[in-house]
Formats: sequence, structure tokens, C-alpha cells
Amino acid sequence: MARATLIGFSAIAMWALLALLTDASGSMPPFQLSAICFAIGTCVGLAARAFAPPARREKIPPQVWLIGIAGLFGYHFFYFTALRNAPAVEASLIAYLWPLLIVLGSALMPGEKLAWNHVAGALLGLAGTVLIITKGGGLSFDARYGFGYAMAGVCAFLWSGYSLLSRRFPSVPTTIVTWFCLATAVLSLVCHLLLEETVWPAGTGQWLAVLGLGLMPVGAAFYAWDIGVKRGNIQVLGAASYAAPLLSTLVLIAAGFAEPSWRILAACMLITGGAVLAAKALLFGGRKVAAAEAGR
Repeated sequence: MARATLIGFSAIAMWALLALLTDASGSMPPFQLSAICFAIGTCVGLAARAFAPPARREKIPPQVWLIGIAGLFGYHFFYFTALRNAPAVEASLIAYLWPLLIVLGSALMPGEKLAWNHVAGALLGLAGTVLIITKGGGLSFDARYGFGYAMAGVCAFLWSGYSLLSRRFPSVPTTIVTWFCLATAVLSLVCHLLLEETVWPAGTGQWLAVLGLGLMPVGAAFYAWDIGVKRGNIQVLGAASYAAPLLSTLVLIAAGFAEPSWRILAACMLITGGAVLAAKALLFGGRKVAAAEAGR
């Protein structure tokens, strides 16, 4: 379980590059960018299948296809819709309720038990995320943007639902994510052709940023996340997911796109403290807990 949890952490680390690479990719419309990146993400899965040992062919339940496509494409569709109909700060904050929903929803999963430290860790992470996302502008929830806020809420429920329900199918191989990415690429292309004008990257640097997006935060990260939520400690992963906006901000600061501030320091303390608290049993539980986790 510990190894799968660490693999899940790698997805969070890759998602930290999302903002930087998206900014560097230029002004490509979101559905066009999504179509290209998920096509690259499909190639990541195909490459992994080529080098992996032959797997036993298993019949995939229909609900797995629904869960996977709704999770990957649905989240991005409703997130883009939310950004079109509500201020980015408030929409992002609502959408980023999914780690908290994962932690709370995990109590309903077979073989899982929700402890006080999981909830407390998730709430600390949420508080840190609020500091990062709000920056200096504060929050201003306006009834005029109710539709956009609702779409952001759908995002949170879709991704948390995808993560939790994926755990119910541990025997389904992670290679299935390849086809989820392909379906998301096709559906994103349809949305692009219907809703957007095509804008291509303006140079080698922007193309490299698009390639980076498809290889990592919109590619390999989804495969790593699948392993983490199916075989890792899902409460710890849920609470630790709040590190993604923090790491993203630190990457932007390192790249010169943002300035350090007391908010970043406070957010770092809250998110790190929340993740450690949520992982208390995993980190400090001793041999007895480790043996229990290994036997699960």
C-alpha cells in the first residue's frame, strides 16, 4: 500500500506543473488544448503497454467505462464551463473541494475507516488552498455567477466520485486509463469544433509546453493516480492533494511568474501540516499499523 500511495503522490507532483505549462503553451482554446494533450496522454499509455508484460485479458464492466470517461472528460468539460461563467478564483476554489470530498467519501468505501485526523488534515489543506487561490483579491460570491459556481461544484463531485469509485474495481488494470484518455481527446475535439476557433502554438517553446502537458499533468499523472486510488491509502492521498496548488505556486515562483509572500508561507504550513496529520498512522503508526496496511 505504501508504494501505491507514493505513486499516487507522483500524480500530485505532476499536477503542480499544470499552471506553468498551461501558461507557457500560449493562447490555445481550452478544448483544443485538452484534445491535443489527452491524445499525447493516450500515447503515454500505449507506450507503457508496449513495454509492460502481457496482461491477462479481462472483461471490463460497462460501469468502469462510464466512471472513467465521466471522470476525465466530465471534469474538464464542467471546469471549462465554470471558468466561462464565473470568476476564476471562486470557480477554482469550489472545484478544489474534491480532495475533501475524497476524504469524507472514503468512509463509505469497503474496508475503509474515516478517522478524525483524516478530516482535520483535509480541512487544514482546504484552508491553505483558500490562502493560495484567493491571493490578495479575496472572495466575492455573486448570485449572477450561480450557474458557473454550480458547474464548479459538479467538477468537484465528478473527480472525487471517479477517484472513489475506481477503488471499487481494483482488478481492472491501469492500462484502461489509455482508453479513457482517448475518449476524452475525441470528445474534447468535438467540443472544440463546435464551440471554439482553432489557434495553434506560436513557436517551438509553446509546442514543447503542450508536449510537457500531455506527457505529465494531462498524461502520466492519470495513470499514477489510478494506481494510488486503487491500491494506496486514499484518505492520505485525498488530504495530500491539497499540496498541488501549493506546489504549483512554488513552481511559478521558481520560474519567476509569481512573488513569494506570507500567504505562501502560511499555506505551506497548513497544507504540509494537514498532509502529515492525515498520514499520521501511515508515518508514525509503527510496525503494527504497517503490518495491517500490508495485509489489507
